[in-house]
Amino acid sequence: MKSVEIIYRYGEQGDLARPRPVDSTAARHRLDQGSQAFAALIGSLSDESRRVSQVIEVDSQDLGLGSGDTARPNQRPFAAVLGCSDARVPIELIFNEGPNDLFVIRVAGNGLGHEVLGSLKYAVEHLGGSLKIIVVLGHSGCGAVSAAVEVFLEPGRYLALATSHSLRNIVDRLLVVVQASAKKLLETFGGDITRNPGYRDALIEISVATNAALAAYTVQQEMGSSAPGALRAVYGVYLLETRQVWAPVRGTAAWTGLADPPSDVADFIKFGNDVVRSTRIRSLLKLD
Repeated sequence: MKSVEIIYRYGEQGDLARPRPVDSTAARHRLDQGSQAFAALIGSLSDESRRVSQVIEVDSQDLGLGSGDTARPNQRPFAAVLGCSDARVPIELIFNEGPNDLFVIRVAGNGLGHEVLGSLKYAVEHLGGSLKIIVVLGHSGCGAVSAAVEVFLEPGRYLALATSHSLRNIVDRLLVVVQASAKKLLETFGGDITRNPGYRDALIEISVATNAALAAYTVQQEMGSSAPGALRAVYGVYLLETRQVWAPVRGTAAWTGLADPPSDVADFIKFGNDVVRSTRIRSLLKLD
């Protein structure tokens, strides 16, 4: 029987766990390394390797194990992560982090509603001493995005949402992203692409990436600073199939790690080109 052990280990008070990142660049590098380690851990399972393990060092103070074991730990995350509500996306595990490392907000479809933006602003204003980066993390096969794609492809499905304001509100926010993604597919591959057997799946994945990038762009605008080393927003997409986190590499078909969001309209156009021409989307469309 195969097994995976992920061990959270802490030492005595005063023992040093992993140091916190000093700026946004270091924070992004740590998160990328963590996601790669998690994907590699699960990927290392094979018929020959029946048991794998990984240790995450935890600061005892982050568990409240301070003076007399009664101290209340101070909140000091180095990253805020806006993730999806999907239970298959365990954010701390994905990034190989422990307690008090991440300030996590989860909402269906990574939507930037008032509560989400308010929570992020709280983190920025009250946890600024430790917070270095904000991550918007989408994931493949997102149910909220898939629902919006289904409505786009078959508008009659929207009637089923007529009596559910809360669900309709989620779909309404995503429909614009889906429409833009569909337009980019048509511009790139022509009208026949809609008859491609992989069109629906490709449209979902492009929409997921675009939604995450747009949310990160919006968060960056809300924070208002893009200076080197300053608190900044990045985005990525967690692949349920491979447990990797990816985003497009500008100007190539490759995908890797977390990425900065587009900075303006022209950059969003380049981003759209990179997404639809990526190896991942072309493979869903079976164009290679």
